[in-house]
Amino acid sequence: MRLFYSLLLLTLNTSQSYAAQSYAAQIALIIDDIGYRHSDETVLALPSTVTLSVLPHTPLGKQLAKTAHEKGHEIMLHLPMQALNGKTLGLGGLTNTMSEAQIRNTVIDAIDSVPFAKGANNHMGSLLTQLDNPMLWIMETLKQKQLYFVDSMTTRFTKAGDKADQLGVPLLKRQLFLDNDTSASALEKQFSVMISQAHIEGNLVAIAHPYPETIRFLKANLQRLEIEGIDLVPASSLLSIDISPAGGTNPTATLR
Repeated sequence: MRLFYSLLLLTLNTSQSYAAQSYAAQIALIIDDIGYRHSDETVLALPSTVTLSVLPHTPLGKQLAKTAHEKGHEIMLHLPMQALNGKTLGLGGLTNTMSEAQIRNTVIDAIDSVPFAKGANNHMGSLLTQLDNPMLWIMETLKQKQLYFVDSMTTRFTKAGDKADQLGVPLLKRQLFLDNDTSASALEKQFSVMISQAHIEGNLVAIAHPYPETIRFLKANLQRLEIEGIDLVPASSLLSIDISPAGGTNPTATLR
């Protein structure tokens, strides 16, 4: 009888362990703002499951995108959009003074400047993402080019998600910024919040930047996710559809 209960307990523990593995939490970590600084090349030392979002028309962007793709990273376009604080956007920036044709052409040129981009997210955009027409034109262009969109959520009044859903553009939303403060204590605090939130919600989209402090922290700490039973996955893995050319797209895709 004692042997029977021992075997039963072993079976239950094995089943629970298998279930935990089958339903592991997932984190998509996006490093954006890539393309201007030679120090941005340090992102290539991160695991290939980290997604890299590259600014358009930057001195290093095209080559970094190619090299990162060869190393297995998923590539995104970091699309500059007008902010409420009036910060300079750089090449490929989208503003509220642009016509529909200008916005569409600028988005297409930006996509063409970043090889292998599968998705896009907004760089800044606290002003532009609040505007219906510009976001509609942007999402229509992304749909035409078969790119998904990650709303960086730089304003709670963003219309980006509404327009993406309206048009059937596969959509994710940023849930956490990792490195608004790059001090060691702040990075550790946000990393711990990221882990806790991923366990609670099942999956999570986090955004960080190629700051030297951030890269050093991630290189030293990303292995903690596996210990926590969390899978680090490319951003597109969190979409509830297959966005590969053979897979097509589902018009109701959102973060699952």
